[in-house]
Amino acid sequence: MYRYFIEGLLLGLAYVAPIGMQNLYVINTAIKSNRLRAYQVAFITVFFDISLALACFFGIGVVLENIPALRNAVLLIGSVMVIYIGVGLIRSTPDTNREINTGEPLVKVAAICFSVTWLNPQAIIDGTLLLGGFKAGLPAAYSNIFILGVAAASFIWFTGLATIVSTFKGMIGTKVLRTINIICGSVIIYYGLKLAYTFIKSFV
Repeated sequence: MYRYFIEGLLLGLAYVAPIGMQNLYVINTAIKSNRLRAYQVAFITVFFDISLALACFFGIGVVLENIPALRNAVLLIGSVMVIYIGVGLIRSTPDTNREINTGEPLVKVAAICFSVTWLNPQAIIDGTLLLGGFKAGLPAAYSNIFILGVAAASFIWFTGLATIVSTFKGMIGTKVLRTINIICGSVIIYYGLKLAYTFIKSFV
């Protein structure tokens, strides 16, 4: 049981840590605002991130469990796309110069966090392929444990990010963010290969 929680936790960290709009918003808030506002933004981001992960995991996962041919197709396509995403992360350079207004009221902050999560087609596609694909390859009895690990990763990452950046302002630069992307890209490639293995195994 613990194995599936750890797998979900590691996959969740690799999925959420790459530097995109969510992370830049949390980082810039922590740099430019006080710690209270940094945590407020982090918690709101966690809420929307977990809600999207649950939708991707259970939405496509339920369909895949009942249609084996579609399940195999998603495993194949998902493995290719996940590896592609991982390679893209390794090759990418985070944009730390993007201006983000961190002084907005909390209602507007929530709207912004919702937009960069739920209105981001790439996040929805990536989440569906990655999490939906893994739902298809997991034993049904342990799928809830796995997604609990993914949710825990979101909470740990965003609150940890707010804490670290608030504490070490001025030391977070492009080099640090790029290192995060390289590590996460490597982990995601590993999981992409694992999806491919599950696909091949279904025919053996």
